[in-house]
Amino acid sequence: MVSHRRSTPSGLNRTVRITVLSTAAATAAATLGAAPASADPQDTHEATKARVDRLYGEAEKATERYNAAGEKVGRLRGEVTRAQDAAARGQENINRMRTALGSLAGAQYRTGGIDPSIALLLSSDPDTFLDRAATLDRLSARRTAELHKLQGAQRAVAQTRAEATRSLAGLESGRAALVRHKRTVEGKLAQARELLNSLPDEERETLDRASRSGRDEPVPALSDRAPGSGRAMAALTAARHALGLPYVWGANGPGGFDCSGLMQWAYAQAGISLPRTSQAQRYAGRMVPLSEARPGDLVAYRADASHIGMYAGNGQVIHAPYPGAPVRYDPVGMMPVSSVTRL
Repeated sequence: MVSHRRSTPSGLNRTVRITVLSTAAATAAATLGAAPASADPQDTHEATKARVDRLYGEAEKATERYNAAGEKVGRLRGEVTRAQDAAARGQENINRMRTALGSLAGAQYRTGGIDPSIALLLSSDPDTFLDRAATLDRLSARRTAELHKLQGAQRAVAQTRAEATRSLAGLESGRAALVRHKRTVEGKLAQARELLNSLPDEERETLDRASRSGRDEPVPALSDRAPGSGRAMAALTAARHALGLPYVWGANGPGGFDCSGLMQWAYAQAGISLPRTSQAQRYAGRMVPLSEARPGDLVAYRADASHIGMYAGNGQVIHAPYPGAPVRYDPVGMMPVSSVTRL
């Protein structure tokens, strides 16, 4: 007789279900920072915030490498253009020298094609012949000098072309570096966005507002002094006009900025040309202690100066924080300060 009782799930089926559920739970935990189920929500929030900050920091470092590569490409592009122009001018000069030497050789051949001693015996006017012989000697000396000049010009053009070739090779290498750093930046930012999007809306908004400005590293007492110079005041005024504009990595205005791009643009409005990267900007002037910071001074962050802002007084900096956050004020101690530079 056939039994119609419902069969009891086998141990294997239960194991499969448990495995699937465990895998799903582990995936969810990994998305939210791999926090255990018993973790305090605040702990999860802090872990997520730390990961987002780290990703933004890594993206900033890659952005500054991208900016440095872009600056190098621009310099090499100028070197290639100048070398090619110089080589073209040099070749034109060589062509003129060759033409002049050809004319000189032809004239010398026409007037000096007979042995001078025989020409003297046959000459009906020895004095005139001697004058012509002296002229031929001068022409020969001139021809020798012109040949030396031609050889020197040819060597110079060859060297210029070699320099152009090296600059072209560097240009191609720089372009490859630009692509590589761009991919790194985009990858880091995509990871940060994915992590933020995994959070509930309210928590995501809180995290975005708190990032960077949510911390305040210990700083010495700051005395509110006047800007170091009129140009520093002009740069600070320009930076204030940029408040609210978006962070755009690799941009230096006027519609968007990354951190070093904002500093470069602001000081350009004051008539001062700054390097493109935050690492180079920190050495663009005289370093001063943080306790003596004045409005308009550049404040570099982290040991590698991968972030930079402008001191605005009252313990605040103006800076372009990260993608999604506009140019804004934040506490000067939002991250570890590595240097303060006065221009």
